[in-house]
Amino acid sequence: MIDVNTNGEVWIFAEQREGALAETSLELMSKGRQLADTLGVELCTVLIGSGVEKLCEKLAHYGADKVYLIEDPLLERYQTTSYAKVIDELIHEYHPQIMLYGATSCGRDLAPRVASAIKAGLTADCTDLQIGDHEVKKTSTTYKNLLFQIRTAFGGNIIATIINYDRWPQMATVREGVMPMPEPDTSRKAEVVKVKAKMTAADLALEIIREHHQEKKVNLKASRIIVAGGAGVGSKENFKLIWDLAHSLGASPGATRAAVDLGYIDRDHQVGQTGTTVRPSLYIAAGISGAIQHQAGMSESKKIIAINNDPDAPIFNVAHYKIVGDLNEVLPMLTKAIKEKV
Repeated sequence: MIDVNTNGEVWIFAEQREGALAETSLELMSKGRQLADTLGVELCTVLIGSGVEKLCEKLAHYGADKVYLIEDPLLERYQTTSYAKVIDELIHEYHPQIMLYGATSCGRDLAPRVASAIKAGLTADCTDLQIGDHEVKKTSTTYKNLLFQIRTAFGGNIIATIINYDRWPQMATVREGVMPMPEPDTSRKAEVVKVKAKMTAADLALEIIREHHQEKKVNLKASRIIVAGGAGVGSKENFKLIWDLAHSLGASPGATRAAVDLGYIDRDHQVGQTGTTVRPSLYIAAGISGAIQHQAGMSESKKIIAINNDPDAPIFNVAHYKIVGDLNEVLPMLTKAIKEKV
């Protein structure tokens, strides 16, 4: 167990693959900056890999005050055991008070291993993070400046705030897309602390011969316009109405988990709590009832147009424009009108 250090730094694991930083790590910099400023401490990143020193400058531009750089040829490719060993040793040496990871496949694999090794708590898939005080009534003790780790629970039906007041560092993974990407400041500089990894080939769990990465079919987070369909579309064949409207607008097709589970569209298009969180300029929701799990991934869109034949559908509670009607009639009319304007 790591001793509580109320003056410790705020750390972010800077996930990278083949020399490119993960967007989620950069998104975390905005919240990390806010937390560090509230606590009056430095915002630091942990960068692990081989030949990745060039990324330190970019991390500085996005808000890092300090970069802990651990480079070794054995760390060129991500492996759970080797990366966890490095971070474990780093935490024991520098004693941060908070460490954050993106809730990516890598972050979800790495963070629990680190938490187990150092006997710390870990909250997964947070949607917000705040600093606050907490009183333990049994001992009448008030703990100051704790990390409030906020996430949905019970299928998205409630918002839970989780606090670790006696197991540090306070650790959390944060869902992709829930934090705004900060504006880079190219004038910013960061201190680079080079740490030598205590690594041998025996620390590697396996030998990686070749890696294959399948690219996502759509980048919903980068889409300015999304046309999404739900189970109410009715069939995979009828989902053509969603594709037609999306193409006419130069938009990306999206979907609810229910539509994906029914086989109407590929999982890469899923928006929501278990999919991608998006903030497009325009979000058109057709045949989507508006379950809280879906709203969690799209409610911060700048403009939302909802189309549903049920006037009491929950999606209308977050929509800016509401169309009560049959999507089989409304979508072709919209597509035709847009094509005629172009």
